[in-house]
Amino acid sequence: MSDVDVNGDVDLVLRSTRVVTPEGTRAATVAVAAGKIASVGAHDAEVPRGARLEDFGDDVLLPGLVDTHVHVNDPGRTEWEGFWTATRAAAAGGITTLLDMPLNSLPPTTTVAHLAAKQDVARSKAHIDVGFWGGAIPSNVKDLRPLYDAGVFGFKCFLSPSGVEEFPELDQEQLARSMGEIAGFGGLLIVHAEDPRHLASAPQRPGPAYADFLASRPRDAENTAIESLIAQAGRLNARVHVLHLSSSDALPLIASAKREGVRISVESCPHFLTLTAEEVPDGATEFKCCPPIREAANQDLLWQGLADGTIDCIVSDHSPCTTDLKTPDFASAWGGISSLQLGLPAIWTEARRRGHTLDDVVRWMSAAPAALAGLGAKGAIEAGRDADFAVLAPDETFTVDPAELHHRNQVTAYAGKTLHGVVRSTWLRGERIVENGTLAAPSGRLLERNN
Repeated sequence: MSDVDVNGDVDLVLRSTRVVTPEGTRAATVAVAAGKIASVGAHDAEVPRGARLEDFGDDVLLPGLVDTHVHVNDPGRTEWEGFWTATRAAAAGGITTLLDMPLNSLPPTTTVAHLAAKQDVARSKAHIDVGFWGGAIPSNVKDLRPLYDAGVFGFKCFLSPSGVEEFPELDQEQLARSMGEIAGFGGLLIVHAEDPRHLASAPQRPGPAYADFLASRPRDAENTAIESLIAQAGRLNARVHVLHLSSSDALPLIASAKREGVRISVESCPHFLTLTAEEVPDGATEFKCCPPIREAANQDLLWQGLADGTIDCIVSDHSPCTTDLKTPDFASAWGGISSLQLGLPAIWTEARRRGHTLDDVVRWMSAAPAALAGLGAKGAIEAGRDADFAVLAPDETFTVDPAELHHRNQVTAYAGKTLHGVVRSTWLRGERIVENGTLAAPSGRLLERNN
């Protein structure tokens, strides 16, 4: 791209010796006008008259991260989380856009009226930009098109029990009906893929032993569900997305489906890519999630799937709860990992150890999630995009102290871990919303698919 244009419209110039752009990391100057990136030019480009210069030296300028898998739980279960706390945690972690999942709030986002209720709650509390997924449940096929027209980015369903009564799973016939309806108007179906028959036949031993919990959520449950999903998507020419992949056994199935033209994408999460079953202490249910954290050898293959493009993106699946629900019994404790503020340093710590670059991390955690959701203004530092940035000191380390996290309940599987990558500041449409951990007043916007 050309050097910064010297014109009266540019009001902010950001400069760094390391700017992560779609063409790679380079020394650059980024000009911002009216909240948009005007141009990306040479490091020594002239600063337009009247524009403010922010020089970050050798700290890395990244596009703001996009997290398309967050359970905000607001309204209805705001003691678990809420838009005020979730978006503060996201901003502190370099995330400038999140999409809220349709369940764990009351009501769930399964009708247009329920979507409006959630938007009303979020509007004044969002520190970053927020969009919404709709839900696909057995009773709401008639509501899917109206929800899509109202601006949801797609629809989430479960193939096994979700854990909350108000959001029931789809059986195979119901899945085909909802998928066919969504495919008919060009929408996206995102799927929690675990097969209920495999879960029902797995050994169920309550108690504090992580090995027993792991045995209760076998890889075959994921593999079978994904195989069925691929078959349905291929038959209906539907666009589908596999949520929170933990079983590396499914990677060949997904890779083959992609080669054959099935319209499928897949995500994994920081906890599957940085934590291992071998390190989970008995009774430490802050590590519980469904599907579960698996063994180190499985994790190695997930990283291989990221490297070869079988796995498209990394998102948090931030699914918090109150501390009392994390009982020491893995069978009864709430399943969910709280990591919204920590995803970037957690992934960067492991990625650098494995020889990956920040260009890779940006592709997995910003560009690809933005593309998944059709967020054309997000996900890259290039002219025309929103001026959303994170400034990262990639070589600095910190030790995770739960008391310093911004999400509502300070429970996290990362407590005590030393991570690389300190977020110096976060910027939303050219305004600094976080500086050294201090947050500005909320200025996020509510996003709709068709805007």
